[in-house]
Amino acid sequence: MITAIIAAAGSGQRMGKGINKVYIPLLGLPVLVRSIRALDACPEVDDLVVVVAPGEEEQATKALASQRLTKNWVVVTGGSERQYSVAKAIEAVPEATKLILIHDGARPLVEPTVISEAVAAAGIYGAAVVAVPVKDTVKAVDADGFIVDTLERSRLWTVQTPQIFDSGLLRRAYAAAAESGYLATDDAALVERLGVRVKVIRGSYRNIKITTPEDLVIAEALLGKGAGSMVRFGMGYDVHRLVDGRKLVLGGVEIPFELGLEGHSDADVLLHAIKDALLGAAALGDIGRHFPDSDQRYRGVSSLKLLVTVNEMLAAEGWRANNIDAVVVAEKPKLAPYIAVMNETIAAALEISTGQVNVKATTTEGLGFTGRREGIAAYAVVSIEHCE
Repeated sequence: MITAIIAAAGSGQRMGKGINKVYIPLLGLPVLVRSIRALDACPEVDDLVVVVAPGEEEQATKALASQRLTKNWVVVTGGSERQYSVAKAIEAVPEATKLILIHDGARPLVEPTVISEAVAAAGIYGAAVVAVPVKDTVKAVDADGFIVDTLERSRLWTVQTPQIFDSGLLRRAYAAAAESGYLATDDAALVERLGVRVKVIRGSYRNIKITTPEDLVIAEALLGKGAGSMVRFGMGYDVHRLVDGRKLVLGGVEIPFELGLEGHSDADVLLHAIKDALLGAAALGDIGRHFPDSDQRYRGVSSLKLLVTVNEMLAAEGWRANNIDAVVVAEKPKLAPYIAVMNETIAAALEISTGQVNVKATTTEGLGFTGRREGIAAYAVVSIEHCE
């Protein structure tokens, strides 16, 4: 079990006229919300603990409640320093938690793949942090402003978040720091004091911390507002016949019904439409080209597995899914109880948040082949963004 702590309280969180920088809108969403959505999209994370400054509990709760988050979450009141805030958040972490992930609420651009790599490393070594190599030459300067040393750049890394630790180890590190009155600038320093080696995982220079107004401009450009950004759109459509003796799978979710969809794979008509739309947006052809029904490797294959493959194909070309809007056309069965799970399943496969996926269901009022319950159809419209 992994619990993520998102730190949105402590010193250095203010910008401009006293506003906490994590509530500043970033392309329509507060910085904090974007940071939390990145953790919510990570399949390894089970629970979220958001620690905020005193007096900001209601503001944070409203912001999170407005999102369709898939993880259990709770808002905790923090302290005057980041370390004190995280210590309070640790108290709210379930005892069953094996790994505790700590992420700065002012880092909204962290990528799910980086989080996953850091989680895997922490599972092996007990402690892992995300960092990037220093690009510039670093000088040590004395009190009078003169250079006293040039540091070896090849060994210098700028540490970011997330930082992930064995739960028991982190609790011991915080207890030892509290006992001695030691105050550090990051969690890894507390663990290092115990003599534990911390594994460094290479992160991304995109994973910037919003500290100044200039950082907001950079973040907006990285999210796609900049002149060099590129967004494409794609449309997909698919239909399959309803037959006896087949499971009904839609959106990667098995749905109880007396009929299933006929096809070479699992015939998930919804995912077929989404995959075609994604491939079309990236100008990569269609699913028939990449997964032909003449290839026995794809007989009975999970369409969800192939959606992951399509996502990898897009990533190889420098694209990632940005938004999925899809509709399933079926007279029966009633799909409303399964829509939320479909959204979660599709989002996880594409490594995006559930807020970027919207599946709908409708009927044709008894008209046409879907109205006669001969088959099920699906339409999908997607947008993808360039991520290089």
